[in-house]
Amino acid sequence: MESSIIQKIGQIAVPIKNVQSAIEFYKEVLGLPLLFNTENMAFFDCNGQRLLLSLPEKDEFANSSSVIYFQVEDINRSFEKMVEKGVSFIDQPHVVAKMGNTETWMTLFKDTQGNTHALMCEVSI
Repeated sequence: MESSIIQKIGQIAVPIKNVQSAIEFYKEVLGLPLLFNTENMAFFDCNGQRLLLSLPEKDEFANSSSVIYFQVEDINRSFEKMVEKGVSFIDQPHVVAKMGNTETWMTLFKDTQGNTHALMCEVSI
């Protein structure tokens, strides 16, 4: 069997419009550690996965990013804490799939840059 060309995801890039506003949201609201930032970019650690927030180099890259699904331990508690911090949620936490004795819960939210992301949680039933 041929081995994969891809080893792993090195980082995920999210387009932003304002570096300081994005840093505040991802650091203070989501609680991700800021690794470092420049005038145009900010790098965060998400449990070993690097997240790059950057001003687009060209207009064609200024569209919203793919949805990032942030795994949380307790989706209802995380939802409540983020609502208290002013996060704009698109929906309420809800079951999206049942697989055997596991339910997958999800809720979608917007960051301060207009990108849609989600919280997800797997619960044993």
